[in-house]
Amino acid sequence: MDRRDFLRLSLASGAALGTTRAVAQAAPLRLTLRPDRPGNAIAADFTGLSYETAQLRNPHFFSGANTQLAGFIRRLGGSGVLRIGGNTSAYSAWTPDASESVPPDEVSGPDTGRGAAPRRAVTPLAIRNLRDFLDAAGWRLIYGLNIGGEGPEVAADEAEYVMKTMGARLIAFQLGNEPDLFMRNGVRGPDYNFAQFASEWERYFKAVRARLPSAPFAGPDNAFNNEWLVPFAQRFQKDVLFLTQHYYAEGPPNDPSMTIERLLAPNPKLDDEFAGLRRTRQDTGLPFRMAETNSCYQGGKRGVSDTFASALWGADLMYRLAAAGGQGINFHGGGYGWYTPIAGSPRNGFLARPLYYGMLLFAEAGPGRLIGAEIDGAPPLLDAYGLQSADGTLKAALFNKNPVRDAVLQVDVGTAAAVSVLRLSAPRIDDTTDTTLGGAPVGAGGAWSAAISETVPARSGVAMVALPKVSAALLTFDRQSSGRA
Repeated sequence: MDRRDFLRLSLASGAALGTTRAVAQAAPLRLTLRPDRPGNAIAADFTGLSYETAQLRNPHFFSGANTQLAGFIRRLGGSGVLRIGGNTSAYSAWTPDASESVPPDEVSGPDTGRGAAPRRAVTPLAIRNLRDFLDAAGWRLIYGLNIGGEGPEVAADEAEYVMKTMGARLIAFQLGNEPDLFMRNGVRGPDYNFAQFASEWERYFKAVRARLPSAPFAGPDNAFNNEWLVPFAQRFQKDVLFLTQHYYAEGPPNDPSMTIERLLAPNPKLDDEFAGLRRTRQDTGLPFRMAETNSCYQGGKRGVSDTFASALWGADLMYRLAAAGGQGINFHGGGYGWYTPIAGSPRNGFLARPLYYGMLLFAEAGPGRLIGAEIDGAPPLLDAYGLQSADGTLKAALFNKNPVRDAVLQVDVGTAAAVSVLRLSAPRIDDTTDTTLGGAPVGAGGAWSAAISETVPARSGVAMVALPKVSAALLTFDRQSSGRA
C-alpha cells in the first residue's frame, strides 16, 4: 500500500484525531504478530491498586457506600486485586475496641517513608466495611500485617478477624512492608539485616498459622533488594503462594534530574529486578507480583507523576511485567498523591488521573496470552505487545513514547479485513487534565465509553496505522484473522 492509499483510507479518522501530515509522511515500519510464538498469560486479576493501611483509620472510605470509588475500580476489571499495606502498615495498630471518632471524609495519601508515621487504629468496622467494598468492586485482597512493633499475637488476632471476614476475597497476608528499608526508616536499627528479618517473619508466620492453619501468605514485599528476595524464596518457598517486590521508576522527587524524559527511558534497574524475579521463579517455581509500584517514590513528583507521561509509562510497564512472567501489578496511591491513579475523597468526589487511563487501555485489551510482536527497524521508545484472547482474537498494544518522532506502522493482518484502533492521547506529554481514551474522558464513578470509532481497512493483508509521537493505541484484529498475522 502506498502513501496515497494510506491517506485516503484513513482520512476520516485522521481528521478526527488530528493526525498530522508529518505522521502520514513518516516512513512505514512493519509490524508482525506471531501467534506461533506464545508467551506468558495475562490473568483476569493482573491489574491491582495499592493503598496505605492508614486509610483504614477511616472505616467509611473503603465501604459499600463508597460507590464512586468502587465504580472507578470496577472499570479497570472485574477481578482485580486491592493491596493494603505501605509504610504506614508498620504504624497501624489492630484495635478491637476502638471508639475513636474519625472524620468520615478523611483520606490518606501515599506515605513518604521519611520517618515514623502517626499511629493509626484498624478496627473491626473498617474490616467489615472493606469486605463490603470488595464485594461492590468485585476485587480480592492482599492484606499487610504489622510486624513493626505490635507483636505476633496481636498480628494473629488481626489476621483471624480479617480472614474470617474476607473469606474467599482474601488472596494472601503479607508481613511487613519493604523490610529491606527498615534500617533507614526507623522501624529497626541500622544493623538490621536479612537474617533478622527472616527470623521475625517466621515467628509471625507461625503465630498466625497456629491460629489459622490455612492462612495464605506472600512476601517478602521488598523495596527492590534481590539480595533479600532470593534467600527469602529459598527459605520460605513452601510457606508462600507467590513472591512480592516493589518498583519505583525514579526518585526522590526533589531531585531535578527526575523528569518525564527519564521516566519514559529504558531503566536498567527494572531489568535487574526482572532478572531476579525470573531467577527465583526458575529456582523455586513461585510466581511473582509487583505488589507496589509507581513513577517516583516518596509520593510522586508534580509535573511528572500526574502527567500524560505516566499513562504511557504505566501501561507499558504492565505489559513489560507480563512479558517477564509477572502475575500482576499494584499501583500505589490514595488521597491526592501526585501519582495516585484515582484522586479524591467521598465528599469531594473522585477523578481519574492520567495513569488511570493507561490502566484502562490495558483493561480494554483484556486477559489472554502474549504472543510475539515484531517491529522491523523500531526506533527507541517505540514498543509493541501482541495478545491473543481466549476466543482467538488478536490484539496489539502500541506505545510511541518518543517526544519528537511520529510513526506509521504497516501492520500484517493476515486474513482480517480491518483493524479497529482505540487511541490513548493527550494534547501534550506534560498535560495533567485532558487525557482521553478513544477520544473520551473517564466520568464520575468510572463511567466511560469510546467517543471515536476508528477502523483501518486492510488491503492485500496490510493495514496502515498512524501512531503519533507520545501516544498509544490498542489494535483489535477482525476475528477472521488466523495463523500468522
